[in-house]
Amino acid sequence: MTDAITWVDHYNYWIVILLMMIGFYTIIASDNLVKKIIGLNIFQTSVFILFISMGKMPGGVAPILRDDPTTLYSNPLPHVLILTAIVVGVATTALGLALVVRINEAYGSIEEDEIHEQDQLVS
Repeated sequence: MTDAITWVDHYNYWIVILLMMIGFYTIIASDNLVKKIIGLNIFQTSVFILFISMGKMPGGVAPILRDDPTTLYSNPLPHVLILTAIVVGVATTALGLALVVRINEAYGSIEEDEIHEQDQLVS
């Protein structure tokens, strides 16, 4: 048996790539502003999974000091940063949805091409 790394060993990174591409495609391909916000959230979730995956060490335990000097500890910093990023992500999603509601009140639509057409008529 060799020590070669296979794609199965790092399946979480493949999930990150898949979610990232789904979110990116949703942002680019959709004209609906709500769908764009959903795509941004999917993309953001993939970044969260990436950082959490990098912070976990195989065989690592929580960083609580023990008497054994050979204990392998996992780094808690990525997890703490992701908790903060989740809070910021929820706040920006709420702000984005509030802006979409305001745009809908002003233009009567949340489709990007219809909003651009109405702007062209005004100017």
